[in-house]
Amino acid sequence: MAEIIQRDGTWVFDGTTVRITPGLHRSVALLRQTYGEIDVPLTAVAGVAYEPERKRGRLRLTLREAADPLLQATGGRLPDTADPYRLTVDADRSGVAEYVAEEIRQALLLEQLPPGPAESYLVPGPAVPVSVRSSDGLVSFDGSRVRIDWSETSDRVKRSTGPRVIALDDLDEVEWVPNSGYEDGVLRFVPKGSPHSKLPPEKDSYALDLWGNARKDLLTALVAAAVTARLPHPSAPRGTPPLLPHRTDHDVLLRRLRELGELHRQNVLTDEEFATTKRAVLRDFR
Repeated sequence: MAEIIQRDGTWVFDGTTVRITPGLHRSVALLRQTYGEIDVPLTAVAGVAYEPERKRGRLRLTLREAADPLLQATGGRLPDTADPYRLTVDADRSGVAEYVAEEIRQALLLEQLPPGPAESYLVPGPAVPVSVRSSDGLVSFDGSRVRIDWSETSDRVKRSTGPRVIALDDLDEVEWVPNSGYEDGVLRFVPKGSPHSKLPPEKDSYALDLWGNARKDLLTALVAAAVTARLPHPSAPRGTPPLLPHRTDHDVLLRRLRELGELHRQNVLTDEEFATTKRAVLRDFR
């Protein structure tokens, strides 16, 4: 087993799986802390590299194309700091980082995994239900439908339509662009049989306009990934139905509650955000 523990997080490789656990330090991106622990099977890995620098280096895991719904949904737009497959490594631990990278490389050589894109998602993506409060409203996904409750600051056109509820069966794709802090972002749900909306995000009742706190708006990527994971895989024939919702394993839900509790104790999540997300998680126990 190869392991490296840093303030940024912990990577453990047991020969078949890379287990990535984010650090709890305030410098770790909120998206990574909220997503929590990720188990990446070796079959999903395309490569690994350690990039040394004078003070700190980076350990990077490269996944196969279309192996991970988070990367599929975000399309390479995640900031480096929010990328769960990147680990900042102190200079005095560079030897350990090199060892972990070499162990993963050797395992890839021994396994002789097929090259090219994955034919299904090999990383499950965020657990459902998932709920995120953005600058434009609260967006929730329970595994079978998306619901958007607009905020008081949303455009009048959106608020006049009331909450937007979209069944997974009615969705064609999800578009996600982050709020960079300089330009607004968007989380847009594209219904089947509809041309891509030409409306600006602030007027589109199928889209969240991400214009506020960039750090918190980034969490909408988790909703985009959870929905993407249940839509037909890019390799599937056109017309393939979405994956049927399934009951989330209770161990995953319990871990999710612990992670949310820790974020609340650190004042990363407000009381309202913690209560809203906790209620959504607990619904799956019924």
